[in-house]
Amino acid sequence: MAEPNPVSDPLWNSEDAPDAIHLGVLGWVLVFLRGVPLALLVFGGLIILLAIRLIELPLFGIRRPITPFITQFVCRNAFRILGIGFRTSGDLMAERGAVVANHTSWLDIFALNARKRVYFVSKAEVAKWPGIGWLARATGTVFIERDRKKAKEQTQVFETRLKAGHKLLFFPEGTSTDGLRVLPFKTTLFAAFFADELRDFMYVQPVSVVFHAPAGEPDRFYGWWGDMEFGPHLLKTLGARRQGAVELIYHAPAKVSGFENRKALAAHCEEAVRHAHSLARLEK
Repeated sequence: MAEPNPVSDPLWNSEDAPDAIHLGVLGWVLVFLRGVPLALLVFGGLIILLAIRLIELPLFGIRRPITPFITQFVCRNAFRILGIGFRTSGDLMAERGAVVANHTSWLDIFALNARKRVYFVSKAEVAKWPGIGWLARATGTVFIERDRKKAKEQTQVFETRLKAGHKLLFFPEGTSTDGLRVLPFKTTLFAAFFADELRDFMYVQPVSVVFHAPAGEPDRFYGWWGDMEFGPHLLKTLGARRQGAVELIYHAPAKVSGFENRKALAAHCEEAVRHAHSLARLEK
């Protein structure tokens, strides 16, 4: 999958095969009408971001007082171009710390960046992927190695970024799904936040990401899982005659020091995300 995935867990697969994609003439017209402006927005924004970063980096170092606003602008307007509704509820975390969310699609990245200026945590391999890797590096993604020997080094990276005011975001499910469920949260990355250097000031904010399918389409319309390829899914999204909506529900931040261990914190965040996700899908 072309998504930030911090651990080497197996991909989730549905018992049912993915829905067939039928674009038709109108669908291909929509692909062009939406795809061209979207490409101009994304790559134009990337060029501007890189140009400003040339000045921002020597002046501010790891801090990024300007470029995250460019990423946020691009992601918010991507939904306007696609015609996908975007709504949010809950307050954004003011404290230093991380954000965790359930994972449905590559669209999650646009949605979570559109509301809040965040930096994704991703496995190191993503940095080498064409296209996605370039975008990830440019927007300040934190890349981590799966080697346990580097755990202390990675904790130091987290500490540096968090103390610089960066909100780090990761997907504890470890893979994307069809959007109809929330998988059990892995505790791997939660462990880093219990290090002595981080525990006392760290907060973690759970976020439920809920996709509402277009009228007449399967509920899992926006889901992207297993071995599904990015290209066909992008075409399906661009060519949809009607679009649905994405909803972000921000929950109360949890103070890391208030939990006994990583398992307790992960369980708390999972319950908050799962409960709101289920309610939002019922109320659609």
